[in-house]
Amino acid sequence: MAELTLKVVLCHLLSDFVFQSKSMLHDIAKYKLKSKYLYFHPIVHFLLLLIFTSFESIYFIPVLLLSASHLLINIFSEMVLVKKIDGLLNLITDQLLHVVAIFFFVKYFYQFDVNWKVVFNAETYLLLIALLLLTVTASHLIKRMMSFFNYVIPGGGLQYAGKIIGILERLFIFLFIVMSFWEGIGFLLAAKSIFRFGDLKEGKDVKLTEYILIGTLVSFGLAISIAVMYLKISVIIA
Repeated sequence: MAELTLKVVLCHLLSDFVFQSKSMLHDIAKYKLKSKYLYFHPIVHFLLLLIFTSFESIYFIPVLLLSASHLLINIFSEMVLVKKIDGLLNLITDQLLHVVAIFFFVKYFYQFDVNWKVVFNAETYLLLIALLLLTVTASHLIKRMMSFFNYVIPGGGLQYAGKIIGILERLFIFLFIVMSFWEGIGFLLAAKSIFRFGDLKEGKDVKLTEYILIGTLVSFGLAISIAVMYLKISVIIA
């Protein structure tokens, strides 16, 4: 089962991200159902699946159906879903639909049951809580805390860049602590200092430098606290 799953996933990644160029995607977006690349793409997917399954006759019809589902999912994503959600969210939804199709393909050959108790348990809930605290909750908390200084950050940067940077750094810190790689936090802080505080120093904006420095330390402190609490609680519930 594992080998077949890996083969199908590999074929999917090759067809979606290697053998499908930007020009092909632009052509599909422009010409919709009239685009030849809309149909060329699942054909490539079909041929890859045949090759990796060694052209065994038992796989032919299921592979054909999986490739057809690939076409239908692409049509749905590029022509229906794109009108409601675009960008990264559209890509994630598209890939999740492909994962579902792959799941049923593999299940056709290997009858297995999903043990939901393994997926939904105390450890999973604790991890989800930690991730929410690191991302959404911490962002709101830091924003409220920094509002105390009543300082408006000068414009010119990317929209929401500061928020995204903060979320990513807290996730990295959490990962480093869980992996017992505390040195990574030092590397992260050093890298941010080079790119962030170097520009601030040249700009000679003392208030902005202090504002960013306080926000960074608060963000790091929250991430470390959440990660340490996660480890302590995970030992208790294990």
